[in-house]
Amino acid sequence: MSLIVQKFGGSSVADAESIKRVAKRIVETRKAGNDVVVAVSAMGDTTDELLDLANAVTPFQAPRELDMLLSAGERISMALLAMAIKGMGHDARSFTGSQAGMITDATHGAARIVDVTPVRLREALDEGAIVIVAGFQGFSRESRDITTLGRGGSDTTAVALAAALQADVCEIYTDVDGVFTSDPRMVKKAAKLDRITSEEMLELAASGAKVLHIRAVEYARRHGVTLHVRSSFNNTEGTIVYDPSRLPEGAAVEESVIAGVAVDLTEAKITVVGVPDKPGVAAKIFKIVANTNANVDVIVQNVSAATTGRTDISFTLPKADGEKALTALANAKDSIGFESLQYDDQIGKLSLVGNAMRSASGVSAKLFEALYEAGINIEMISTSEIRISVVTRADSVADAARAVHTAFGLDSEVDAVVHGGTGR
Repeated sequence: MSLIVQKFGGSSVADAESIKRVAKRIVETRKAGNDVVVAVSAMGDTTDELLDLANAVTPFQAPRELDMLLSAGERISMALLAMAIKGMGHDARSFTGSQAGMITDATHGAARIVDVTPVRLREALDEGAIVIVAGFQGFSRESRDITTLGRGGSDTTAVALAAALQADVCEIYTDVDGVFTSDPRMVKKAAKLDRITSEEMLELAASGAKVLHIRAVEYARRHGVTLHVRSSFNNTEGTIVYDPSRLPEGAAVEESVIAGVAVDLTEAKITVVGVPDKPGVAAKIFKIVANTNANVDVIVQNVSAATTGRTDISFTLPKADGEKALTALANAKDSIGFESLQYDDQIGKLSLVGNAMRSASGVSAKLFEALYEAGINIEMISTSEIRISVVTRADSVADAARAVHTAFGLDSEVDAVVHGGTGR
């Protein structure tokens, strides 16, 4: 008997009919002779609706109370899903994150998992029950409060449960048929991948691909959890996210040069103008930004002007962190000695990812040629061993993605199918 952990996102349990369809799939997995543990997200747009409600009450929400509010969405889903399964004649038991033994640190809104003690889940499985767990949430022993893991946290919940229970596989169900070579909403000719390495998936997730949450991919890679990304709307095989170092001997596969093209429209650019070009100044700037907990991505420093001895430093960061980073830098203007600050939230980042880029030549040249032919201007460039990212205008990034996707021969012969929702 195998143990399978399944995760269903908000679009998969958006209404009563969707919940019954998901319940049927879970029961089918149980009937096939498997133990089943399910992590479930809040229904549809419930989390957004709860946030809107909180904002209507007060613009200044206490983090503890906001976590109490937002965690209610997943508790609703887990209870309704357990009811639906029971209505089909199978035993099911729902558990909150704290009841499931999901132990986190005390950070509200973005808690980190520090331990998983699934004692009650194991007892329920041993008694033949299907286990339903509220995703996205946990419990801090330090503060003795309910915490939430941040957006996409249900993916992380599922992977953490799979690791703790030593599951055979963790199935992530979404509203698309698997991991595609690009966002099928933006690139209609995106092709579904049968398999992708965890390293490539990590880079795609970090670069804006929404199908898997980056923390879930990191957790799966660290703990050796195999992920299977599938659609909750059909029974087709999805995409296996695997660690090539864990493949059986002789099972290695030839990797494509490019695994996918990701787009991120959630970042903004800050330019610190007229920075004294001398040692230690950049360290001051990024220490100030780091103290705001902003996550800096791409960094570019211009060559200093010989006449002034000054330069410009530009960097990207999440839009949500832009205001606090700007304020912190402005307050330190005199101590740093820069001339001014510029803020631009109309940028888009395009990333090309592929493990075989390590040994393939000409990838950069082909990328830049494709962007040139599409009339796309590049503002910033960043690279890693298996990724090339460029920053351009937000209103041209979709055209850029389609042009690059075609240039690297990634186009499918048929249009990709999106069943609904946002891909999570």
